[in-house]
Amino acid sequence: MAHYVPTRPDSIPDQMSQIEDAIIKRPDAVMFVPVDFQAMVPGVEKLNAAGIPVVNLIDQSAGGRFVSFVGCDDLRLGRDSARYLLQKLNGRGHVVILEGVGGSSNSKVRVSGFMDAIAEFPDVKLLASQPGNFQRLQALQVTENLLQAHAQIDGIMAANDSMALGAIEALDAANRTALVTGINGTKEAVDAIKAGKLLASPDCNGFVLGCIATMVAVRHLRGEPVPAEFQFPQPVVDAGNYGDLDRPDEQRSCPSWESVAQTHAGASSGG
Repeated sequence: MAHYVPTRPDSIPDQMSQIEDAIIKRPDAVMFVPVDFQAMVPGVEKLNAAGIPVVNLIDQSAGGRFVSFVGCDDLRLGRDSARYLLQKLNGRGHVVILEGVGGSSNSKVRVSGFMDAIAEFPDVKLLASQPGNFQRLQALQVTENLLQAHAQIDGIMAANDSMALGAIEALDAANRTALVTGINGTKEAVDAIKAGKLLASPDCNGFVLGCIATMVAVRHLRGEPVPAEFQFPQPVVDAGNYGDLDRPDEQRSCPSWESVAQTHAGASSGG
C-alpha cells in the first residue's frame, strides 16, 4: 500500500502530481481525500480514465465517478458542536468561528451548521467568521488577532480540532478564557478535553472512516456489493464520554463489516 500526502498543506499541484504518480504505479484501488473538492475533479477524472476504482473519503468531491463516499454528516457535526457550546453559554454571549480551507466542502457545510445553531439563539452575537485553513498555527494567529480586536469573546467554534487547539494556545498566551469546541474527536482533542481546555468535539474519526473506505475498496474488488454512500450520525465527545477515544490509533481495531453495514442501515432509515 502506498500513502500519498501533499508536501505542502492542502496543495492542489502536489496532490495532482501524486495522482499522476499513482496512475503510473497502477494500484488496484485508490482511497481519495481531495484537498479541494472542486479543483481536484480533473484528478479524479484521470483516475476514472485509467480504470482505477476510487473511494471518496471525508471531503465529498464535486465530480468524478466513485465506488462510494465515506464520510460524516458535516452539517450535523457543525450544528451539534455549536449547539453544545451555545447551551453551555446559556444561550447568550459573543462568539467567533474558525473556518477551514476555502476550497473544502466539509468546511463550508460545517460552518453552515454553526450558523444554523447560532440562528436558534437570538442573544448570541457572532463577532467574526475567519479561515484558519484547518491548521493549528494559522488558527492560533487568527485567534490572536481576534482577541486583540474584541475585548469579549465567550465562545470559539472551530471547524476541526487542530484549529480549536490553536485557539486554546492563543487564549492561554493572552491570559483570556473562552469556551472552545472542535470537530473530529481526535486523540489530541480528547487529551485537551481531559485537561479541561477543550469543551467538546463531535466524533468524526478518520481512523474508523479509513477502515470503512478500505473495506469498501476490498469488497468492490471482490465483486461484493457496497452502498454508494456512508454517512453516520456521530456523538459529541465531552468530559463525560471520551473513554472509547482515549487510546492511540495503534491500540484500536477496525469495526467489522457487519457492524458497519448495520449502523449504516439504521442511519439510512432514521433509526
